[in-house]
Amino acid sequence: MAAYLNRTISMVTGNGANANANAGATTSNYNPNALMVENRTMQNDKSPLQVFVRAKKKINDIYGEIEEYVVETTQFINALHAEAEIVDKAERELFESYVHKVAAIREVLTRDHMKVAFFGRTSNGKSSVINAMLREKILPSGIGHTTNCFCQVEGCDGQEAYLMKEGSDEKLNVVNIKQLANALCQEKLSESSLVRIFWPRERCSLLRDDVVFVDSPGVDVSANLDDWIDNHCINADVFVLVLNAESTMTRAEKQFFHTVSQKLSKPNIFILNNRWDASANEPEFQDSVKSQHTERCIDFLTKELKVSNEKEAAERVFFVSARETLQARLEEAKGNPPHLGAIAEGFQVRYFEFQDFERKFEECISQSAVKTKFEQHSSRGKSLSGDMCSMLDNIHERTTIFRNLKMDQKTLLTDRIQGTETQMMQVTRDMKLKIHNMVEEVEQKVSKALNEEIWRLGVLIDEFNMPFHPEPLVLNIYKKELNSHVESGLGSNLRARLSMALAMNVEAAQREMTDRMYTLVPNEKVVVQTKIATRTQPFEMLYSLNCQNLCADFQEDLEFKFSWGITAMIQRFTGKVRERNKKGPAQLLNRPSSIGNLSPSTPGTDTPLCLIPRPVGGITQEQLSVISRFALASVGSQGTVGGLIVAGIMLKTIGWRVLLGVGALYGCIYLYERLSWTNSAKERAFKSQYVRHATKKLKMIVDLTSANCSHQVQQELSSTFARLCRLVDNATTDMNDELKSLESQLTVLESNQKQLKLLRNKANYIQNELDIFENNYIRIN
Repeated sequence: MAAYLNRTISMVTGNGANANANAGATTSNYNPNALMVENRTMQNDKSPLQVFVRAKKKINDIYGEIEEYVVETTQFINALHAEAEIVDKAERELFESYVHKVAAIREVLTRDHMKVAFFGRTSNGKSSVINAMLREKILPSGIGHTTNCFCQVEGCDGQEAYLMKEGSDEKLNVVNIKQLANALCQEKLSESSLVRIFWPRERCSLLRDDVVFVDSPGVDVSANLDDWIDNHCINADVFVLVLNAESTMTRAEKQFFHTVSQKLSKPNIFILNNRWDASANEPEFQDSVKSQHTERCIDFLTKELKVSNEKEAAERVFFVSARETLQARLEEAKGNPPHLGAIAEGFQVRYFEFQDFERKFEECISQSAVKTKFEQHSSRGKSLSGDMCSMLDNIHERTTIFRNLKMDQKTLLTDRIQGTETQMMQVTRDMKLKIHNMVEEVEQKVSKALNEEIWRLGVLIDEFNMPFHPEPLVLNIYKKELNSHVESGLGSNLRARLSMALAMNVEAAQREMTDRMYTLVPNEKVVVQTKIATRTQPFEMLYSLNCQNLCADFQEDLEFKFSWGITAMIQRFTGKVRERNKKGPAQLLNRPSSIGNLSPSTPGTDTPLCLIPRPVGGITQEQLSVISRFALASVGSQGTVGGLIVAGIMLKTIGWRVLLGVGALYGCIYLYERLSWTNSAKERAFKSQYVRHATKKLKMIVDLTSANCSHQVQQELSSTFARLCRLVDNATTDMNDELKSLESQLTVLESNQKQLKLLRNKANYIQNELDIFENNYIRIN
C-alpha cells in the first residue's frame, strides 16, 4: 500500500499534487498546460516496446544467417553424400531436416508479437481499456454484455483498416465489428471464435511496435475457460484483469486466473480497477476502498496465484477510468485540452495512473515477450548450430582420415610408378641382350645343322625312289618331285634336330620375360593380362629352303662317258692339278704326306727343295704337262693327226705288245661300261649330278637360312617382349590415371576440408551472435 501511495505522489506535481494529496481537488484546480507538456514528453520518450522490436529484428537477422548457413551446409553435405565413406544417408537427411526446422522457426518469428489478453467480468470495461490504449474507439463498448467473442487487434501495413473472421481470408469492413462482436446484435458468433481486426500501424504507436490486443467475453458468461486459454491465451505475454472498482473481485475472475497459472508458469498479470471515477462521488471512503482493493489484489497475486512478490504485485495494481482516458485522448486528437474528457474530479490522478499503467505494461510486456518469444528460439538456434558444428567436426575428422589414406595411396602409387619405370629400363636392357645372344646362338646352330644335312644330302637323295626315265617330260616331273623330297627332307631333319630345342629355349625366354614383366604389373591385373600376353600356339621354326627355285637351273648330263677315256682322264688329272694349285704353297707345307720331308733350300735360291718339281716315271713334270696339253688339244680337236702322234709317242715309249694288251683291256672295260649304262646307271648319274648341284646351291643359302631362322626367333621374342611391354605400359598408364584420380580426389578433399572449416567457423560465429543477443536482450533483464 505504501509503495502504491509513493508511486502516485511521485507522479503529481504543483497544484495537481496538492489536489491528489487532498483527494478532493476540483477540475478548476487542474493545470491543462502542465498536463499537455507531460503527455507530450511521455509520448516522445523512447518506448520500452522498442526493445522487443529491436530484439525481433535482430533474432530475425540471425535466423536469416542461420537459414543461409543451413542451406549452404546442406547443399555441401548433399555433394559429399556421393562419398559414402564420409557422409552417410542418415547424416544427409539430418542436415536436410535442419532446413525445414529453420524455415519453420523463421515463419514463427515473422508472426511473433507481443500479445496482451484482457479478461474480466461482463461490462467491466475491457474494450474501453483497449480503446483508450489504442487512442481510437475501435472495439464496441457500452453497458451490459457487449463483447460476444474474442477480438484481436493487430497492426497492418497500409492506410485501410479491415477485419477477418476465423477460418476465412475475406477482408471485411471494420465497421462490421459492431455487429459481429456485439452481443446485442442478431448475427452472433461463437463465444470461442476469433475476429481479427487489422488496424493501420501508422495510426497507433502500440500496434507499430508489434503489440497485439485480445479482448474477451466476460469470464462469467461461459464455463469454457480451458478452451479459451488453449485457443487464445497460451502464447499471451501479459494478462490484464479488468475489475469493476465499484465491486470486489469475484470467484469467476479468480477461477480463470487459477486455471491460467496452472497452464502457464508464472504469467504476467496486471490488475486494473476500472471506473475509479465513481470514487469521486464518495471522497470520504476513497482511500479506505482503494486500500481494501489493493490489499485483496496483492493477496490474490502473491498468496493465491503465487506469481510475484508483494513489491511486484503492488506495482501491478492500478486504479483508472478507461472511458475518461479515452475521451481525453479523443479530445487531444482533435487539438483540445485532455481535461475536456474528464468525468469527475481527480481526473489528473486517474489520467497519470493510466499512463503509469501503460508505461509499466510496456516494460513488462517487452521484457516478457523478449524472454518468452526469443529465448527459446535463441536456445534452439544455439543447439542447432552446436549440433551442426559437432557433426561437421566429425565429418572433418573422417575427411582428414580419408585424405591421409589417399595421401598414403598416392605415395605408394608414385613410388610404384617410379620403381616400375626404373625396373622396366633394366628389364629392357637385359631382354635385349638375351634376345641378341639367343639370335646369335640360333644362327650358329641352324648353320651347323644345315651344313651337316647338306653333307648328308646324298643319303637323303638315295631315299628318293620314284621311277626314273630319261624322257624329258618324265624327267621334269622327276626333278620337281625330287626337289620337293629334298626340301621336305631337309626341313624335317632340321625340325627334328633343332625345333624342339629352339622352341624350348624360346619358351623359356618367354617365361622369363613374362615372370619379370609380371613383377611390374599390379597383382589384380596379372590374371587378365596373362590371357592377353600368352601365345595361343607354341612357337614353330619355319625353314624356307625353296629347292624348286634353288635348283631350277640344274641341267643333267645323261650321255654315256667312258670313265677311263682319254678326255675323262685328262679332265680328272687337270682337275686335281688345278685343285692343288689353288691350295697354294702354304697349304702344301701342311701336307707332309704328299710333300715329304722338308729339305733345306738349294744354295743360291729362295725356293725350298721340297717345292722343286720331281720326275714322274722318267718324265719330268714339265714334259708331262706339255704332253697332256698337247694330247688334250689333239683329242679335243678330234683330229686324226693328233691321235697318230700320241699313238706314235706311246708306241715308241712302252712298246707295241704292252700297248696292245692295254688296248684290249681298255676295250673290255669300255664295253663293260657301255653295256652297264642302263636307266639305273643313268638315275645314279642323275642323282650324283643333282647332289653336286644341290650341295653347291644349298651352301650358298646356309647363311641366309640361318639368318632367317634367327630372325624368326628374334621376331618371336621381340613380339612377346613388345606385348609384355604394352601390358606394362597399360598398367603404368592405368597407374598414372589412378594417380591423377587420386590427385583430383585429394584436391576435392582439401577443398572439402577448407569448406568444412569455414562452415564450422560460421557455426561458431552464429553461436557467438546468439550469445550476444542473449546478453543484450534476455540476460540483461
